[in-house]
Amino acid sequence: MPSVKSILVAFLLLPLISAAEEITVFAAASLTQVLQEAGEIYGRNTGDTVVFNFAGSNTLARQIEAGAPADVFLSADTRQMDRLALKKLIVEETRKSLLGNTLVVVTSPDGPAIEAAGDLAGGAVRRLALGNPQAVPAGVYAKAWLESQHLWAALSSKVVPGENVRAALGFVESGNAEAGIVYKTDAAISDKVKVALEIPADEGPEIVYPVALLSDSRHAESARRFLKWLEGGAARVTFEKFGFTVLAE
Repeated sequence: MPSVKSILVAFLLLPLISAAEEITVFAAASLTQVLQEAGEIYGRNTGDTVVFNFAGSNTLARQIEAGAPADVFLSADTRQMDRLALKKLIVEETRKSLLGNTLVVVTSPDGPAIEAAGDLAGGAVRRLALGNPQAVPAGVYAKAWLESQHLWAALSSKVVPGENVRAALGFVESGNAEAGIVYKTDAAISDKVKVALEIPADEGPEIVYPVALLSDSRHAESARRFLKWLEGGAARVTFEKFGFTVLAE
């Protein structure tokens, strides 16, 4: 039989056990690996479980607008967060610019040499993989960069649009596109592509990942604690390990 002491300890722990909650985070596909690791660390330290729904930020925003249950939204651009803010679907005072990123051009390891943006217009690149440039943040960013280089008109017919940045990366990995424009952090997790060209941060568009508590959160206090943790030192180490720039202080 259990001792009186063990029963007392179990009784005292009950409030802590029952207090653990499940936090649902809708997050950009480019954050998949880093947030899975961060969520595991947070869960071990708090007892809460963080559940993620990863997709293109535009897809996630539509799901939230349609009433999908979620506590936190972490977008790959400000446009999708602004979209939800206009509909009062986020708690505005919790909104923070959390992370930054940069773009790179990737090819297969034996793919064409891309030494400058203009090389994408050459015959060696017949298909150029992007996130959907009309909706997916990575594609919107890539189109903005190509427009700044006066190349969009020449390249738009080559574009193979993906439903998110990971799909664009997959087109290059599978050989269905000779080159692609993705986030630097996505290229870093793949051993099937090489970075052919890094786009300097001051040449490319400013890439910002905002985060906010959702107005319809069912676990608002737990979600607020998770948001606070994302700005702290343990999360920073994880984000920087995967190549992200931490913007939030």
